[in-house]
Amino acid sequence: MESPRSFLQPPTYGNSITILSIDGGGIRGIIPGVILGFLESELQKLDGEDARLADYFDVISGTSTGGLVTAMLAAPNDKNRPLFAAKEIKDFYLDNCPQIFPQETHLMLGQAEKLIKAVTGPKYDGKYLHNLLKQKLGETKLHQTLTNVVIPTFDIKLLQPTIFSSYALKHHPSLDALLRDICIGTSAAPTYLPAHKFQTEDSDGSVKEFNLIDGGVAANNPALVAMNHVTKEVSQGNSDFFSIRSQEYTRFIVLSLGTGTAKEEGKYDAEQAAKWGILGWLTSGGSTPLVDVFSQASSDMVDFHLSTIFQTLQSEENYLRIQDDTLTGDLASVDVATEENLQNLVKVGENLLKKPVSRINLQTGVFQPLNKGTNEEALKRLAETLSKEKRLRDLRSPTSHVPKRQK
Repeated sequence: MESPRSFLQPPTYGNSITILSIDGGGIRGIIPGVILGFLESELQKLDGEDARLADYFDVISGTSTGGLVTAMLAAPNDKNRPLFAAKEIKDFYLDNCPQIFPQETHLMLGQAEKLIKAVTGPKYDGKYLHNLLKQKLGETKLHQTLTNVVIPTFDIKLLQPTIFSSYALKHHPSLDALLRDICIGTSAAPTYLPAHKFQTEDSDGSVKEFNLIDGGVAANNPALVAMNHVTKEVSQGNSDFFSIRSQEYTRFIVLSLGTGTAKEEGKYDAEQAAKWGILGWLTSGGSTPLVDVFSQASSDMVDFHLSTIFQTLQSEENYLRIQDDTLTGDLASVDVATEENLQNLVKVGENLLKKPVSRINLQTGVFQPLNKGTNEEALKRLAETLSKEKRLRDLRSPTSHVPKRQK
């Protein structure tokens, strides 16, 4: 299962472990796409136009739509470079979301028909997405990614999370699935897209079956999952990592990107929810309250946990969470893929770059400015940090510029 990796040397030759995490959120994946395009452009200013995000992050982790972005950034093309430049993510969403989430069919349905469809099957058949990922990712498997990836899913048959992690392959070779199957699985949001079943076969002929739904059920914000997998590697003595004592978690550098949330006052309240049965929890307010609740709770709790850790260790600058909690109406949906709404999401991402660096207040649920400049300025600082880290590893490594596979 050997394959070339990117030119990023292992963390043992540097000072930090770098992690990029991308939340789930359907069409709102455009928002982190815009953010990542900006970050990669800053890296290119420092290190040349061929610079790609996979050359700087030890781990890229994504859930649902974030899993798609992860694969786009980490899967190899025929020249063994990332399949997509970050600036191409935006156009990928603009071009394909209207076909993944076709609007005309549902515009013609009455409310009663929508309720029946919500009970009898998923809103979309997923065929376009399946064909698209087959075309883009082909036969690429998990072990072939250009940097380590961590993509959460949930196995509905086992009723437990299944994490597709580059690090886990040496102990669990059955996880070496086709990237397209992993992406389809992590994107199979309940009520929106159908669950995905597939099998893998080990070199000894052992067959493993997967029955997957959206990874957001387990970890809509996968940053903590990614850190957990790295920490496990360190504890098991992986030679690619320096040893980390409990007080040295400051050596993690984490960029966590949200896909935007709705903080509409009065969108839901207890008086409404008290009257909901199954249909109410699945189809109220023009969206799916149950999905909104578990995805939002997962994302915010991870953010709150990591923010607390980095603040306690006096290394808050090592954790950057970029999220917009002001979305309303169609902007807050996961599937309103009209041209107007998609273009408006692009503007959300562009405007988010100009907003102040913020952190969630768990008491109010509102993001509060930290007096640390704008997100754009923070990303420029991060680009400088990532570039310096990469150069340091190149300088210290005896195999500088020779791609190295995780041992």
